[in-house]
Amino acid sequence: MPDPLATRQLTLRAAATGAVLGALLVPCNVYSGLKIGWSFNMSIAAALLSCGFWATARRVGGEDRIAHWGMLENNINQTCASSAASIISAGLVAPIPALAILTGQTLRWPVLSVWLFTVSLIGVLVGLSLRRQMLEVQKLPFPSGIATAETVREIYARGSEAASRVKHLLGAGAVAATTKLAGDFLIAIPQIGPALGLGRFGLSYLNLRNLGFVLDPSFLMIGFGAIVGVRVGWSMLLGAGIAWGVLAPWLYSSGRLPEPADPGVLVFGQAVEFLLWPGVTMIVTAALVSFFWSLPGLLQGFARSRKQTSTDKAETTAEEHSDADVAALGSDDLSWGWWLAGGFAIATLLATVTQVMIFGIALPMALLAIGLTFVLAIVAARVSGETGIPPIGALGKVTQLTFGLIHPTSVGVNLMTANVTGGAAGQCSDLLHDLKTGKLLGASVRAQAWAQVLGVLVGSMAGSAAYLVLVPDPAGMLLTEEWPAPAVATWKAVAELFRDGIDAAPSGALTASIIGGCIGTALAVVNQLLPQDKHRFCPSAVSIGLAFVIPAFNSISLFLGAMAAALATRVAPGWASRFILPIAAGFVAGESLAGVASALVALLTGS
Repeated sequence: MPDPLATRQLTLRAAATGAVLGALLVPCNVYSGLKIGWSFNMSIAAALLSCGFWATARRVGGEDRIAHWGMLENNINQTCASSAASIISAGLVAPIPALAILTGQTLRWPVLSVWLFTVSLIGVLVGLSLRRQMLEVQKLPFPSGIATAETVREIYARGSEAASRVKHLLGAGAVAATTKLAGDFLIAIPQIGPALGLGRFGLSYLNLRNLGFVLDPSFLMIGFGAIVGVRVGWSMLLGAGIAWGVLAPWLYSSGRLPEPADPGVLVFGQAVEFLLWPGVTMIVTAALVSFFWSLPGLLQGFARSRKQTSTDKAETTAEEHSDADVAALGSDDLSWGWWLAGGFAIATLLATVTQVMIFGIALPMALLAIGLTFVLAIVAARVSGETGIPPIGALGKVTQLTFGLIHPTSVGVNLMTANVTGGAAGQCSDLLHDLKTGKLLGASVRAQAWAQVLGVLVGSMAGSAAYLVLVPDPAGMLLTEEWPAPAVATWKAVAELFRDGIDAAPSGALTASIIGGCIGTALAVVNQLLPQDKHRFCPSAVSIGLAFVIPAFNSISLFLGAMAAALATRVAPGWASRFILPIAAGFVAGESLAGVASALVALLTGS
């Protein structure tokens, strides 16, 4: 007979903990998304933080008064928190600010919250309808889900492990937050690097410092470097060298850009207007090539899955859920029931109405966007299940290209129809990773479904508030050295291309874009042809392109973080496997939350 405390799942405190952590963690992803275009999966961080909180609460309040924080309760918590934190895939750091820059349309908090919730709800429903096919029939790995399940099992198998990891996470977060707040409110922490001039190239006022080749006191980028790994790290360093060490000086020496009159003036804002063209083209072509390359395998996978017998499915289900809460799982048949069909009908209606009323998108266009979204969300789930990376950017570009050909002059149609696709794909992938975790832990699917919906609701409100606080003036604040917003630059460039044509680009941008597209295509093809164990030797085209649209010092910091994590793994592999991820997550969350706090103080004080 299972211990009732061990099988508690969707409790009030589990839902409340997940909602609170989700509301606290989503600003981290909004902040990092606007800084570098990436977000962090918050499942493991939420699981660790909840363990630390409830262990402390039991010691203070008494073990007889506060029940043990169970593993399945924690699973509900991480499901809700990660759902909230992943709300940025619904457009907060890409199409929504791009629309504000291009059209001046800035959504108020209630409207923005409704839009985010509506877009994400479609993804949740698609994820639920795909659960049996993806997890039980096709048995896709969903790597992030497996990693979360293994971490949760380990911290519950070894009681002291959770406390150790939480200490490292909170300690790293405190260091990053203190550094950020000290630099914002006490004394500016300078960037370190020599101001070596380029006089031999006829550039009197251009030097390595104003090109961005300095060490920046940002633990956020160090943390991301430790997370993404060496291949991405050295690829971004390579991209920074090409973009800011070669192309940027060439722009000034050739007279395409006027040389700054002051050697202390940073050139990022001026040079990025040109560099984003080859950089964005490289990112888009590499992502699309990788996406379309995977389609034959996806179709073959779907075909093979249909041939599997119902006996295989029954045996798999019985074997994998042998230790599960059978009573809970017995009521979890979430295939095409009447309520799921009803949910799709409601979500379709909401998404259609919001597109028409908020953005003035014609009804046929809105319905076409939703139809395309259902198809592409399924593709995203499959790709994410195999690789762990949801192709949100690539799918958004597919929709942008589709509607750019149908209705080329409207940036609103181009951006916001693609927003529906990307947002649904992101939330669908996040849910399936969480459901994979739940499957391995023996959790109730129905309980996780409610936790995911709660997370979407909380994330929509908290995420939109964080975005509006951080960037009250997107046109004036974004695409700058402070807020590079590379994802915004990518979506904006594609929309502008269809609206204005290539003639509106800077002189030489077309040639640079063709070269960038060829490089992105070639690297993506080579990466697909190489054996899996050789991928680390092929530079990442997406990472190189990203380095074109963010300051060079961000790429340098990210490279240093990746190398530090690799060195720690080589010297102390046991320690690194336990603590690298918590420390990196602490760096990301600490600086992000401090950055949000700084922005809020500035807003309240009017400074």
